[in-house]
Amino acid sequence: MTPRSARKPKPETSARPFALLQWYDRHRRRLPWRAAPGEASDPYRVWLSEIMLQQTTVKAVGPYFEKFVARWPDVTALGRASLDDVLRMWAGLGYYSRARNLHACAVAVTREHGGVFPDTEEGLRALPGIGPYTAAAIAAIAFDRRTMPVDGNIERVVSRLFAVEEELPQAKPLIQQLAATLPAESRAGDSAQALMDLGASICTPKKPACSLCPFTEDCTARAQGTQETFPRKAPKKSGTLRRGAAFVVTRGDELLVRSRPEKGLLGGMTEVPCSDWLAGQDDATAKLQAPQLKGLSRWQREVGVVTHVFTHFPLELVVYTAKAEARVRAPEGMRWVPIATLADEALPNVMRKVIAHGLDL
Repeated sequence: MTPRSARKPKPETSARPFALLQWYDRHRRRLPWRAAPGEASDPYRVWLSEIMLQQTTVKAVGPYFEKFVARWPDVTALGRASLDDVLRMWAGLGYYSRARNLHACAVAVTREHGGVFPDTEEGLRALPGIGPYTAAAIAAIAFDRRTMPVDGNIERVVSRLFAVEEELPQAKPLIQQLAATLPAESRAGDSAQALMDLGASICTPKKPACSLCPFTEDCTARAQGTQETFPRKAPKKSGTLRRGAAFVVTRGDELLVRSRPEKGLLGGMTEVPCSDWLAGQDDATAKLQAPQLKGLSRWQREVGVVTHVFTHFPLELVVYTAKAEARVRAPEGMRWVPIATLADEALPNVMRKVIAHGLDL
């Protein structure tokens, strides 16, 4: 259903960009990747932050962003880094395909564009790992192109401002269309960041502080008293539980690990040997996929299971431990690494849980 305000904009619509920027100039957040007032934005820092912020909170991203720019201060430095180094620095931030795309994009900008990011949405979208939202965000914030990226915060603000009744994700095109009415003729980047800040600090999912909002007299949902019911969302479908086994094998002060295939879930990351992760898999079947080593002690099943939730499915892993004799060689495709240097490995969070469980850390 198309809201009345979307069919026929109110006369005061043109005042919204001005009110929004007035609010932003007083209340803008200080973020490590954001340029200070009056300073030009650095496209590299904008791009890096936008990739990191996909499906991740500002609080979680901050320390990772600081580590990355300290190690690789510009896109050329990052483009010359190895993928393994990037994955190690990314470990713990999750959604690891982002790290692979980040590296591929840095290589492309370095080799094909002389270390300079394209300044249009079309040019940015041609780069690896940059979709419509990220291209719009970089174009607006870094190059002040008059476009409006719509993230979760902006989606919420717009759906309330116009009382968009259609459910997500079907409502996304309409919300995008309505959001495009909100940037000022100039300061497009500030307009986008203002809406992001408004959603993060005022127009929050629960108990929005409507009295502090620059749109408080102009918000359709507030006028109806229904602001907390927006955006409308279709019920979430939960994925099917998958089960498997993880095998924690030690040789003195070393741990047996391997790298996952480059493509697919957790591509290129480090893991302990595991069985397949399958729906309905029983423990006995999973245990048959244990690594084969000579001189290995009997497998011991640890009490409890390790649980982890991925985007599309929850996972339960039974953990087995065993000890290998000195000088036992690792099976093909695996390697021994010192337990003391595990922090240097590109371990995803699920493997950190498994290793902590298996080694009783």
